[in-house]
Amino acid sequence: MAQDVSRRDFLKAGGFAGIAAAGAASLGIGSIIGAPEVAHAETVTVTDFVYTCPVCGQSTTDYDALVKHFTESHPDAAVPQCAALTINGNEIKVQVEPHWTLKETLQRAVGLTGNAKEMCDRGGCGSCTVLIDGRPALSCSTLAVEVQGKEIETSEGIAADPTYRPLVEAYVKHDTAQCGYCTPGQFTVAKYIISKYGDPTEDQIRAELAGNICRCGTYSRHVQAIQEAATAIKEGN
Repeated sequence: MAQDVSRRDFLKAGGFAGIAAAGAASLGIGSIIGAPEVAHAETVTVTDFVYTCPVCGQSTTDYDALVKHFTESHPDAAVPQCAALTINGNEIKVQVEPHWTLKETLQRAVGLTGNAKEMCDRGGCGSCTVLIDGRPALSCSTLAVEVQGKEIETSEGIAADPTYRPLVEAYVKHDTAQCGYCTPGQFTVAKYIISKYGDPTEDQIRAELAGNICRCGTYSRHVQAIQEAATAIKEGN
């Protein structure tokens, strides 16, 4: 007789949970889905940056040393730009190209890949949404140099905040992720919704998430998860 197997059990048996655990350091909220027994996430911020001379390839771990190198070795070349960013509460200096988007910077220079997935890359799907000074913004349509001096929050930072642990647990409980590509953007907007409304209605949640497209169609599950998490956070659980 065939044994009934749930979708979650099938994924776990297929090794998805193991893959998720292995990728926890880089995938943020996407990494915790598939591990329902332990709703845990850690924020990851690379602090040991390498600054590389684009002219000769010489590298250093200090930006001031790179500037000195340019002054001495390449006096006629423009010094690479360095953006001073505040990401998940951490102040960092990142070597960037002037045309780099915040999404590219989070992925290439900082190592935060949760919100930096390559989806439409045209500002149309919402999967790359981050919070800038507390409000949702598309990181694929925002230049890194534009957000200096502003507070940037990604799904990794939210997932690691004890206050929003109920949101992590609710997202796991209600199985909001399938392919997982849209999940970080949805999750990030979820925090904004709870912060803005406290006890959001279904209509408020759907309206705020209107810019986040989910190919797998898990919209109703996000509503359930956000409302449950909002209640738990309000009650201090």
